[in-house]
Amino acid sequence: MKISYKCTGCGYKSSKWIGKCPDCGEWNTFVEVTEEKKANSRKMAEKQMVSRLFEVEDRENMRLKTGITEFDRVMGGGIVPDSVTIITAPPGGGKSTISLMVASQLAKNGCRVLYATGEESDTQIKSRADRILERVEENIWILADISMDNVLDAIVEIDADFIILDSVQTFTLAEFLPSRAGNPTQTMECASALVQCAKNKKRPRAAMIIGQMNKNDEIAGLRALEHLVDTVLVMVGEGADELRSLIATKNRFGSTGEMGFFSMTEAGLRSIDNPSEYFVTKRKGEDAAVGSAITVLREGSRPVVAEIESLVSTSFTPYPSRISETMKKDTLNTLISILEQRGGLKLYDKNIVVKTTGGLFLKEQAANLAVLMSIASTVYNQPISGEWAFIADVGLTGELKRVPGAEGRIKELDRMGFSRVYVAAGTANSLHLENIQQFEFKTLAQLLHSVFLQKKK
Repeated sequence: MKISYKCTGCGYKSSKWIGKCPDCGEWNTFVEVTEEKKANSRKMAEKQMVSRLFEVEDRENMRLKTGITEFDRVMGGGIVPDSVTIITAPPGGGKSTISLMVASQLAKNGCRVLYATGEESDTQIKSRADRILERVEENIWILADISMDNVLDAIVEIDADFIILDSVQTFTLAEFLPSRAGNPTQTMECASALVQCAKNKKRPRAAMIIGQMNKNDEIAGLRALEHLVDTVLVMVGEGADELRSLIATKNRFGSTGEMGFFSMTEAGLRSIDNPSEYFVTKRKGEDAAVGSAITVLREGSRPVVAEIESLVSTSFTPYPSRISETMKKDTLNTLISILEQRGGLKLYDKNIVVKTTGGLFLKEQAANLAVLMSIASTVYNQPISGEWAFIADVGLTGELKRVPGAEGRIKELDRMGFSRVYVAAGTANSLHLENIQQFEFKTLAQLLHSVFLQKKK
């Protein structure tokens, strides 16, 4: 039982008595009313029977394949039928676009899809669908409404197999009014209601929740929202960027950290199925460029060949600039110190800029040797062959260090047709590969001498 106060003039409600109604401006019109809180029938969960764990049906092998290569990879091979995924991105990042693409592919495969939108009208969604899809499938239903109660009714009405909620911060459940949309309570309860619906044993459904991103590049609202769902996807890339990457920061059915690459075009997102070709400038023989070095990064479970470029120029100020948008500044400064002290290069009066082709962020230590070799290439003014690659970490002592997954990285280089790879001493070299030769070195100084000074002589 709940006590509140209601204005007899306009019906405005308040949790406490007030003299002047803030809505109609009348004085002394509030009277006490008693409300009985009705039980929410949606929350009356059916009693579940206890069962043996080994008897529980495994739905891993029943994944829904979308046919979007990079999306399926990030999801771990497809969408699990009773799973809930949340995807977030900056405004204009492509979260609604990829959701609509997934909806279209599933509908084409016979799934009944409900697209519930609280942000846009049905005509706006139709306009986007006409622009990015070859055809709008008959199995897609659209509901433009902010009432989560109506969404849950529509799911049952059309017997949806896949539900998209765009976005969860715009929906409200009647039970929690007058809390506005976007309120943490409303957001969590709307998401919980969808999770409960999706994980119904008698009728499992898959769902994708679109979440707004706050200024800290995180899902808006309580962090508990991420714990509630099975998979959390983050799309990186803003409106002006052609390259978009989709990262799984949580996945109960696949690898956390898996990354997929997309190119944003006028016709929507296009999978970059071979990112190694996208992040490297093809150069052969005399086309080799000064300041360029190749390495192999691991994005999730996949090796990706990447090109690192450096520019070194004379500084005419007391404090030279050290700039990189693709790696941490402290890491760059550390590597420059190693190159000076252990490699014998004088860089105290040099401006240094480091970047990667395609804007890949260098978060792996396996790229450190390639960064140093690209800087050294500029200092010596000698190009490094575009068919050579460098895979190793570099210690403060100047020693080259082995990195995890070296064999997979070298196999990717061989597949791409590279002729040489420089690695740390002790790296497994028992691979029998067609194109590539492996060269092992103990220290950075030995490698610099072999690649630049020996050739100069």
